[in-house]
Amino acid sequence: MSRLFARLRLSAALLLALPASAFAGQAALVAAADHHQHLFSPAIIAFIAPAPGPDALREIPVTTLISLLDEAGIARAAVMSTAYMFGRPSRVVEDEYAKVKAENDWTAAQVARYPGRLRAFCGFNPLKDYALAELERCAAHPQLRTGIKMHFGNSDVQLDKPEHLARLKEVFRAANRHRMAIAVHLRASISLKRPYGAAQARAFLEQLMPEATDIVVQVAHLAGSGPGYEDPPAQAVMRTFAEAAVRKDPHSRNLYFDVASIATPDMSPAQAREMVERIRQVGVDKILYGSDAAKPTNMTPRQAWAAFRALLLTEAEIKRIADNVAPYLR
Repeated sequence: MSRLFARLRLSAALLLALPASAFAGQAALVAAADHHQHLFSPAIIAFIAPAPGPDALREIPVTTLISLLDEAGIARAAVMSTAYMFGRPSRVVEDEYAKVKAENDWTAAQVARYPGRLRAFCGFNPLKDYALAELERCAAHPQLRTGIKMHFGNSDVQLDKPEHLARLKEVFRAANRHRMAIAVHLRASISLKRPYGAAQARAFLEQLMPEATDIVVQVAHLAGSGPGYEDPPAQAVMRTFAEAAVRKDPHSRNLYFDVASIATPDMSPAQAREMVERIRQVGVDKILYGSDAAKPTNMTPRQAWAAFRALLLTEAEIKRIADNVAPYLR
């Protein structure tokens, strides 16, 4: 097995070095859609105030995103608004809700330039007093009604708190009523060392998924955060979800998983084995390709797909995942 995984890492490196033209004529081996992308507005970058340097976060024009998708041969993408950043509990933001609305509208305006290829997700902190109002506003917006994006780590959502679950149930119920897909960065805050494991996965399945009977619920990064999959708590969450899928738990019926920034060329054999096992347990039809924002510290969509293809999945499994397109992108 060690030789096989050495080949895995080598093949990933070789694929990353290939020019885009090397993928021409291989449509069956190119992902049809990227289910996890971001664009960063000047307002968000100013808010984060990144340190200067080559790895600093910078604005990604929508034209750049389209060029990166073209380079990878990817036809469609979901663009997740980062408006939830303004609702981070550790920050005091003047006119916070106004800034959240403006960021969502900025994302919508970018996506509207390529209506045949891009769909926007509305972002907000689900624990804020304005969360349901913003969901309703987005549900009526022609570009933002596709879905909502929540980031539990950034918003400090804790699934072991009854008051958090109560608010999340309202959000899930409203999204389901409006037929808005849900994309959620489930990983609890790492910096604050919030509990995250099987108990949180069960709470998500048993308390929240019953409210999402008619929509896709997309768990980002295979329940981790990326880049990479060296995250034992996230692996425990995915094991719990995988066990639910194996026993055909009805609460897992609408649960999907994106692989954004999880497969990397330098991942360990143990991490690669863990990924492949979980993918097979939840079922390849529930795996959505995504690459995350093309910021300096991330791979481009083409590079990320190459790294994912280097996993020891069969060609049939890779093709099935490549062809998966979530209903909200069809």
